[in-house]
Parts: sequence; structure tokens; C-alpha cells
Amino acid sequence: MKETTGFREKVVIITGASSGIGKAVSLQLASEGACVSLAARNAERLQEIAQECNQLGGSAIAIPTDIADQQQCRNLITKTVEKFGRIDMLVNNAGFTVVDKFEDLQTLELFQRVMNVNFNGAVQCTYFALPHLKNTHGRIVNISSLGGIVPFPGNASYAASKAAMTGFSDSLRLELQDDQVSVTMIYPGAVVTKFQEHRLDKDGQVRGSDGGSLYTEDMMTADECAEIIIEAAKQRKREVVMKPGKISRWIKLISPSLLDKIIIERVKKIIEREAQESK
Repeated sequence: MKETTGFREKVVIITGASSGIGKAVSLQLASEGACVSLAARNAERLQEIAQECNQLGGSAIAIPTDIADQQQCRNLITKTVEKFGRIDMLVNNAGFTVVDKFEDLQTLELFQRVMNVNFNGAVQCTYFALPHLKNTHGRIVNISSLGGIVPFPGNASYAASKAAMTGFSDSLRLELQDDQVSVTMIYPGAVVTKFQEHRLDKDGQVRGSDGGSLYTEDMMTADECAEIIIEAAKQRKREVVMKPGKISRWIKLISPSLLDKIIIERVKKIIEREAQESK
């Protein structure tokens, strides 16, 4: 099923399109002449990006959507088909994280909210888009994270949501082989976006600008990440694991305890750096 054709006049839905990786994917697809359906909760920001997409030569529609809501997911698909007449690709990208120890959460509400957005949202969008994707022999691209392969302490809900995405995607891929609908899993590493600034703590409060302390100069940009995602989608790849995920996978297979030590040591350094920058 591999092919390298572009996305000119192809209809693509991107969730989490108002910032970061989702925005970058949207703009790059628009520059190829794609018809992009942009979904996110921030209606004003979404409209701005839709205008940018149109200026780049694409055709864009902004559909404010909370993908944790099943009916809003259905509406996203319905409005996209009403506008463009078909769906060629669904990019399940929307997500957020809560950073704190599982035992410190006041209730399970935040944990469940992460699962509802990161995992259930993707499931719901896929469910409603699937009949249309089967008609076009389309593509499903699920944006996971290295956190779904190599989880960090303090990210239990995020890691769980991304690991669930892997099981869902792998099963779906097998089910859809005869329908010629491809399922591509993307495992980005650390990407410089506003993702960490938007992370919540155990009380549901946004961490704010201090989240940016996690970024370093050698980390991938959102544009670089988007290029990899789009190329993988073109080739209908099974999965793409970005650095340093491949090495981490091997270490986890050969010596899980060693990987635990490496992760714990890295977390200590991050905590120390955050403490220094907050002074």
C-alpha cells in the first residue's frame, strides 16, 4: 500500500490544529494544496490558522471542537464532508498532559480527562471518519509520544493514554488491511512547542512559562516534526519512532533496569534545572 503521492486537493482533518505540531502539519499540508479541516477548542486561534492555510494555497475550514465530546467529534466529521465531500486522511494529534505523581492527584478527574482527550478523542474521531476513509482508501495518522514507549515518572495519565493509542492503532491496522486504509503511528520525542507550558499540575493549574525550561537547543522544532509526519503519511508507513526513542526501545528490551536508572537520573537533572531557572 506504500505510495509517495502528495496531498494536493486531498481532504485532511487535523485535531489539535491550533498550535504546535498540529499547526505545523496544517500549514505544510496547505502549502501542498490540501483541503484541511482544522479542529481545536480555541476558535479564534483556529480561524487565524485557517486564514494562513488559505494564503498558502490550501483550502481550510475551522471547526471548533472539544474531541473529548463524542457529539462534537461527530460534528467535525459531518461538517468536513459537507464542505469538501470526502475525507482522505485523519490526523489524531490533540493532546495534553498532567505532570505530578499519581498518588498526589486530588481525584481521578484529571487522569480521566487526559484519557478522554488523548485517547478517547482519537477513538471517537476515527469511529465517525472511518466509513469515509474506507471509501477513499485513506489514511489514519495517530500522534503518540515516546512517553507511550518510555514513560517518565509524574506522567502516568499521559503515558497510559499514549500506550492505549498503540494498542488501538495496531489492532485497527489489521482490521483495515482489506479496506486499504493505512494506520501510521508517530512517536515524537521532545519537540519545541507550547505543549509543556500548557501542562497541568495535580490541582489542574497550568504550569505556565516554567514548562519551557524543559526545552534545549538540540530539540526538534514543530516544523521538522511535521515534515517527518507528512512524509510518513505519504508512504503509509507503519510507524516512525523519533530520536532518542529507538535507542531507548533497545535498552528497555535488553536491560529494563538500566533504562529506569537513566530516566530517573534525567528527571533529577530536569528538576534541578527548573529549580535554578525559577530563582
